[in-house]
Amino acid sequence: MKVTIIATRSCNHRVNLEKELNDLGVAYELVFAEENPEIVARHAIRHSPNIVVDDHVVCRGQLSEGELRALLKSGE
Repeated sequence: MKVTIIATRSCNHRVNLEKELNDLGVAYELVFAEENPEIVARHAIRHSPNIVVDDHVVCRGQLSEGELRALLKSGE
């Protein structure tokens, strides 16, 4: 499972999302929207942050740690 966070540099929720993924032991890639317009267009990104699992957007916005855990567990 490949997890990617797509966020803007100014996104206030990104730091919390990264902490939650780290706490859960989930490896992820961080992609900044400003530097990757092709990814933004491909996934129709309009808000930040977004979670992409195996090239599919599974969440747009901030989740609680419990919601994040359930989401990633269902994607295994």
